[in-house]
Amino acid sequence: VQLQASGGGLVQPGGSLRLSCAASGSIFSGKAMAWYRQAPGKQRELVASITTTSTTNYADSVKGRFTISRDIAKNTVYLYLQMNSLKPEDTAVYSCAARAPWKAAYDSWGQGTQVTVSS
Repeated sequence: VQLQASGGGLVQPGGSLRLSCAASGSIFSGKAMAWYRQAPGKQRELVASITTTSTTNYADSVKGRFTISRDIAKNTVYLYLQMNSLKPEDTAVYSCAARAPWKAAYDSWGQGTQVTVSS
């Protein structure tokens, strides 16, 4: 498995979680990466993305609450999603993804991690 996500769980509204994704292999240092989420009965949506030069982009629904970042150690790229002020509508399975800079679509995917926001 090249992309491994972790950090999901159950949190109360207003709480915080930090998701992590470990992308094994030096090839990922040259790839743009992103977090997607999919809630039950809904289409998968892009939450946040980050380029190799750390340019970021966020869905309107998470701007000001979520922060995406990346770090590199040895042959592993670590992708993070800091989620603050969580709302029940943030409940979903969150997945990390990667793509080559010249591609439009993400083509490397990790398994999802469940985030549940509930009191």
